[in-house]
Parts: sequence; C-alpha cells; structure tokens
Amino acid sequence: MSERSVAPATILLTGATGYIGGRLAPRLLERGHRIRCLTRSRRKVLARPWASQPGVEIVEGDAGDEAAVAAAMSGCDAGYFLVHSMDAAGHEYRERDLAIAESFGRAASAAGVRRIIYLGGLGETGEGLSKHLASRREVERALGRGGVPVTVLRAAMIIGSGSASFEILRYLVERLPVMVTPKWVHTESQPIAVRDVLHYLIAALENPATTGRTLDIGGPDIWSYAEVMREMARALGLGRRLVIPVPVLTPKLSSLWIHLVTPLGASIAQPLAEGLRNRVVCRDDQAQQLMPHRCLSIPEAIKAAVDRRSSGDVETAWSDAGTMPGDPHWSGGTVFIDRHHLETGADANAAWRAVCGIGGERGYYAADWLWRLRGRMDRLVGGPGLRRGRRSATDLRVGDALDFWRVTAIDPKQRLELTAEMRLPGVATLTLEVEPRTEGGCTVTSTARFRPRGLSGIAYWYSVLPLHGVVFRGMLKGIVRSSEAAKA
Repeated sequence: MSERSVAPATILLTGATGYIGGRLAPRLLERGHRIRCLTRSRRKVLARPWASQPGVEIVEGDAGDEAAVAAAMSGCDAGYFLVHSMDAAGHEYRERDLAIAESFGRAASAAGVRRIIYLGGLGETGEGLSKHLASRREVERALGRGGVPVTVLRAAMIIGSGSASFEILRYLVERLPVMVTPKWVHTESQPIAVRDVLHYLIAALENPATTGRTLDIGGPDIWSYAEVMREMARALGLGRRLVIPVPVLTPKLSSLWIHLVTPLGASIAQPLAEGLRNRVVCRDDQAQQLMPHRCLSIPEAIKAAVDRRSSGDVETAWSDAGTMPGDPHWSGGTVFIDRHHLETGADANAAWRAVCGIGGERGYYAADWLWRLRGRMDRLVGGPGLRRGRRSATDLRVGDALDFWRVTAIDPKQRLELTAEMRLPGVATLTLEVEPRTEGGCTVTSTARFRPRGLSGIAYWYSVLPLHGVVFRGMLKGIVRSSEAAKA
C-alpha cells in the first residue's frame, strides 16, 4: 500500500463479519479511516478483535432496509457493498441481491454519499454468463441506479486461508487422488490472493481516479483449474493428482459432488460450479496502472494460505458470513432439556480452554464416530455437516461456525452457547458451563435444549436421547481429562 498521505474518511462497511469485510475493517482502521459497520448482529461484530478500536461504530440493521441504511450512511464519505445472499435456497439469492443493491444505491444517494465500492465477479461479458456471474453484473448496474458513482472491482477465484475457493481445492485434492471432473477443469482462470484483493479495495477508496470505474483485478498467472489443483496438492505435500475431465457432469451434479466432498453446502456450491464454465481472465491492466502493486503468484498465494492454516492463524473464514441465530426464545412451547455435569479438581481456566477446544480436527473428546456419522447424515440431507470445522483451533468468538454449530453466546471463562445449524425438526442449542468451586477445582456442565417442530421433532428427540449419555457425558469426561492433563 502506498505511504502517501490520505485524508481520513468515514466509511459505511457492510459485510464486516464476512470473509472479506472482516479482513478489510482492521486494515481501513490502520490507514486512519473511520468505519461504521452495518450488521444484523451487534454481538457478532463485537466479537471481532478490532471492534473495540477507536474509529469503529456499530449500527444494527438489515442491508435490505432502505431507511435504516440511509440513516447509517448519514455523514459517510463512501460505502463498501460486500453483501452476498448466495447461501439462500435455490436461486433466491439473485433476486434478493438485486433488491438489496437497488435499495443500497438509493440510500447512498439520499445520504449524500460520494461513492460506492463493490467487489464483483471477473468473467466474460455479454451472453453466456453463468447465473452467478450474471447476478454480479446485475448488482453492479443496480448499485448505480441511485446516481452515486460506483467503483467495481471484478475478481476471479480468491485464494486465502479460510476462503471458499481454498477450502474447495484443499478438500478435493486431499481426499481424491483421482478426480473425475467436468470439462470446465480446463477453463482458464486468473486467481488473486486475498491480501491483494484487500490492497485494491483500499487503494480504490484512496485514489479518486478509480471513481465510477470498472476494474479487473487478478494475480500475474493465468492457469486452468486443473493446474491450480495440482499446485495445491504440491503445496500440501501430496502426490500428483490425476484429473480426468468428462463431458457428462452438469453444474448441478458438480455442485452435489462439491457438497458431499467439501465443507460447502449445495446452495453455495451450485452457483460457484456454474460459474466455473466461464473463462475468468482480466481484460486489461487498468487496475495495475491506477493502483500499482506486486500481486502474489498462484504458488505464492497457495503457500501463504497453507502456512496460515497450518499455524492456526486464520483471520476470517468463508463460513463467518452465515446468518447467526439469535438466542432461542424458549417460551410458549415444549422444550426438552438434557443436562449432565462433572466435578474436577482441575483449574477452571484449564477446563475453559478444554471447552473452547471442542470440534474441528480435535473432535468432541468421546464417541467421535457418532459425531462423524451424524455429520455425514446431515450432509446427505443438505446440511453443513462437520466439514466446516472451525476458524481457529484454540479461539472462539460469537458468530463463528463450529462444524454444524454456530457460536451464539460466550461469557468468557464461564459459558459457551452453540446453536445447531444442522437439518433438524426443531431448534437445538448446546451450552457448556464452567463454575469454580469454593473448595477448589470446578464443575463442568453441558445442557442440551431442543424445541421440537411438530410430532416429527418430538420423535427425533426421543430417538436420540439414549445416545446423549454416551455423547455428552463422554464429552464432559474428555474435557475433564484434558483439564487435568494440563494441570499435571
């Protein structure tokens, strides 16, 4: 990033808890800008390490509420539109994104904002675009209908620790020595490292010459997806992967395969798979001319992502952007509760660290085969399963995805609440609590709550209840063992 003096600006940031927005926010603050985060969940933003810094303001509201967005934009110089509804069911994301973009553009005009910056999708222009890329073009146009100049940055595959593209590639090459793929595997692409995307997003804000421009951004390499897969295998220290393209795999079938093999759900995988048929290469180098910068090569970008993941230093993850359930409202209906507790002489701090270590690659301390079976069943019916893992092996914050759970509350060193995002006939939470004892040591408690929907929900609860003693009490025993081992 250039070191030239730039007047601080006040920025409205949407998507502050998403993959890109969560990384953009602290870098804007480092450059001296003030950010106003528009979010559906204040708690989720407050869980970010940068949220308490001077210059951060949090406004709770929906990006689709035009009046709320206009009020949030009041006094702002610019707005970042980093909203995407691709996790919506079916093709609803296209209509929802278009409506939100039009509303956002009108709100920006009403608030007197001077410009909008949007991160869209790189690809061919004209006919033949996938529905996903066509939607990105529609959003570009819709943002500008309010009359505020829009700077559009178009990017292809973004490579970075925790990105959807990185996770798809990693899972495919780790699990499949031989890959039968659609013919799009030979489509050319110009990937870009996430750190370079962040450079362009900030440089576009600080360079007035980018106002109203549509700029293609990409790294220095143009490779086929097959070549990128082979490079990923090399970076992971795996043997050469055999890629066999066949003409009969449709985007629908490809998305189902991605859903079964990788952490991504089918609703996200399908638009991504459809977009892979389009060649995504920069049309020119205007972005480089306006915002000079040395971008990482594909091998450099993949190595950086692999190193970050190996060290556990993943700043944001693709799953961060999921809608976070609010605290469930348990009144007015049947609520089943199953509670277990164990006492230990271990220090409460050690027990809390063990509680915060559940899930991901570490597992659940006991009966992991049952957890894996439940995860596979969930994937088969379209749920997230266990493959989302967790952003960090040691740190949890409100809004984090943890396998098929979402972290919905944390009272540090005392209470962790997880809300289930698996496919269920009801609403489920799991709460883990650590309570110090006056005579020393602590008590660890797990509480599973389930609010059923109809008879199917009641039947589900009683069908799994016999396993709770194995799963949850076993998990508590594992937490206690881990705590006492840390004490020793």
